[in-house]
Amino acid sequence: MDAVIKTGGKQYRVTEGQRLDVERLGPVDTEVELTPVLLVDGDSVVADVDSLARATVKAKVVADGRGPKITGFTYKNKSNQRRRWGHRQGFSTVEITGIEKG
Repeated sequence: MDAVIKTGGKQYRVTEGQRLDVERLGPVDTEVELTPVLLVDGDSVVADVDSLARATVKAKVVADGRGPKITGFTYKNKSNQRRRWGHRQGFSTVEITGIEKG
């Protein structure tokens, strides 16, 4: 059974047992419940709001990590105004433990 889940403003297609990196969700070893947008079970597709309200996708946070360093530099000419900045986005690695139709 496949599902399309929504978390962190993005959508992912997942199957049971799959691991993926998503926006930070919480501490390690936490059970989370993700909201499904679409369920695919063989030939049947569940996409209506009433059926999806009963469906659940359960996942477990396996690890935390940080993405690659992004550096930036801004300046304004003729005024000696300069600024360097850097950023590393945090993410959680989750493992999908169960997909239920409900």
